[in-house]
Amino acid sequence: MKTNHTGPALKTLCFSFLLACGLFSCDHDASGNEPVPVAADYHQTAPTQFVEAGGTRYAYRVLGDKPGIPLVMLSSLGSAMDDWDPAITNGLAAQQQVILFDNKGVGSSTGETPATITGMAADAVTFIKALGYSKVNLMGFSMGGFITQQVLLTEPGLVNRVILTGTGPKGSAGLSDLPKIIALTANLTPEETFLTFGFTKSEASLKAGRASYERIQKRQTNRDAALSQQAGGAQLTAVLAWAQPYPNALQELKAVQQPVLFAQGKNDVPVPVGNAVNASESIPNARLVIYPDAGHAAFCQYATEFVQEANAFLSE
Repeated sequence: MKTNHTGPALKTLCFSFLLACGLFSCDHDASGNEPVPVAADYHQTAPTQFVEAGGTRYAYRVLGDKPGIPLVMLSSLGSAMDDWDPAITNGLAAQQQVILFDNKGVGSSTGETPATITGMAADAVTFIKALGYSKVNLMGFSMGGFITQQVLLTEPGLVNRVILTGTGPKGSAGLSDLPKIIALTANLTPEETFLTFGFTKSEASLKAGRASYERIQKRQTNRDAALSQQAGGAQLTAVLAWAQPYPNALQELKAVQQPVLFAQGKNDVPVPVGNAVNASESIPNARLVIYPDAGHAAFCQYATEFVQEANAFLSE
């Protein structure tokens, strides 16, 4: 499989973009009403912990203390632990234990970030097993969804249930245009970049995005480290490789036996909604929720609905 390579100038632009927007989080429903009500703000108070495995010191946080199978969340391109929106993480942690972590070389974790999704998936498995878990639920957003799919294919026994959002299978249509989309944000502010990638141009969607952007800045105590240039470049390389045509992608997904919930925005630009449609139709036990007037961060724009749907799915 051929891998796309970007020139030095574009790589610099892409790294600046990743630092600027932290690539996405989420918010409440499209009308801009109150975010998901939760009993505790786990996101702001959970301490950063560390576990060593395979020569890497992984940074992580545990949100909530509910018994049962935990939910491990895998971040999007350019993101670390603090780039998840508390409206989502707190809403999920109210019903099950949630684990946020920085994969190898990302944020506060040590090591060198792999330049392949396969390598990132292997590191995620190493981290999960280092915590002593033999079974987890997984939620992957965007690139985190690519990693989650790879874990499903290579370590199926580790996974109970899966939530995928803003993502698609190998060879996802439109994903190879990512460098062009990033280039269009060159002169935008970090907030404008965040809104451009995650939300639509409607006022309701933008209002949700602005509130989300403000909310993810709240945590100041032990705030996670920003991505290094090495990590950002490796992630971009991995995503562009995942975007290359792969005729067997949907056939491979037919082997997935776990229940999978897809949540996708109808107007997702980086990963168009047709990719989620095709993937959900290929996995035997999958369901798909499509949110109207919503972009890449649709699960955030409709956080009330998403959290309710996700918690119900995970409790089945």
